[in-house]
Amino acid sequence: MTHPNDRPRLKHNGRFQSSPGTDARAAHAAQLRADNPTMTYQQIADAVGYSNKGDCWRAVQRCREAVLREAGADLVASEAQLLDDLFVSAMEILERDHVMVSHGKVITGEDGRPLLDDGPRLAALRELRAIRESYRKLHGVDQPAKVEHSGGVRYEVVGVDPEDLT
Repeated sequence: MTHPNDRPRLKHNGRFQSSPGTDARAAHAAQLRADNPTMTYQQIADAVGYSNKGDCWRAVQRCREAVLREAGADLVASEAQLLDDLFVSAMEILERDHVMVSHGKVITGEDGRPLLDDGPRLAALRELRAIRESYRKLHGVDQPAKVEHSGGVRYEVVGVDPEDLT
């Protein structure tokens, strides 16, 4: 039988609150389901100690959701690392001096010094801006745009006499 502390508890907002005991039991139920797909939820509930198949099903669903959340967090972390690498590369380009070249020759000013080319720096700035935008999207920082619509909609059926509809 189950220990009283292993029973599902509700938080103050009415949502399920897990504990080490309920988590272990849910994981066991999910493992049984994965290893024995022909086993019914009632059979799993009986084997693991749930009072009914509905509680067992909900426990297995919580495990599935937890796995998806963890995989999603891993994916976000991986994507963030790639964006970090891109950001560093773009910063290196931004911080470097780039000389103007025309027809394979470095262009110099009146003082004999090479003229600097702002094109690569501007391109790096555009990339940095795009990378920051990707960060915001990845982490859900940007709020969705609100679209407001007012006014009515008029429907017209072409080729039908309105008198025939009554």
